[in-house]
Amino acid sequence: MILKKIPNGFYSNHTEHLIVEELRKHDSLSISLVAEKEELLIGHIAFSPVEISDGTKNWYGLAPVSVKPQFQNQGVGKKLIREGLKILEQKNADGCVVLGEPEYYQKFGFKNNSNIELMGVPQEFFLSLNFGTSTPKGQVKYHLAFSVTPEDDRFYL
Repeated sequence: MILKKIPNGFYSNHTEHLIVEELRKHDSLSISLVAEKEELLIGHIAFSPVEISDGTKNWYGLAPVSVKPQFQNQGVGKKLIREGLKILEQKNADGCVVLGEPEYYQKFGFKNNSNIELMGVPQEFFLSLNFGTSTPKGQVKYHLAFSVTPEDDRFYL
């Protein structure tokens, strides 16, 4: 996976739309929320089930989070994340993982948990939020949709 730093300091490989498309195609998009302003789509967030090597069930991955650049740093992503986590809790999810900037995601209660990891990712950038009483231990695996590359989209510019 090749990630590029974009102006606001976050990273993207510009495949977010492809990931969401693949998750939908495989009926693995558990929560999908959009933000609109004056009928213009300005943001999107997705949650999908993850596998944990110890067999723990009912955990989800938060990804991707996308906000149009001109609407970033205005609270759009925060509102989407808060609403998505609220819905996950209402669905009785046991927890959620996210790969991202610790400072940002800690605002929502995500913490570094050395018991779970994502292969090939520095531990400090892989965070979890536990809703239930189970504490998983092992490797986390996202849906195969997350392995899509920009070359997979013939319309990618």
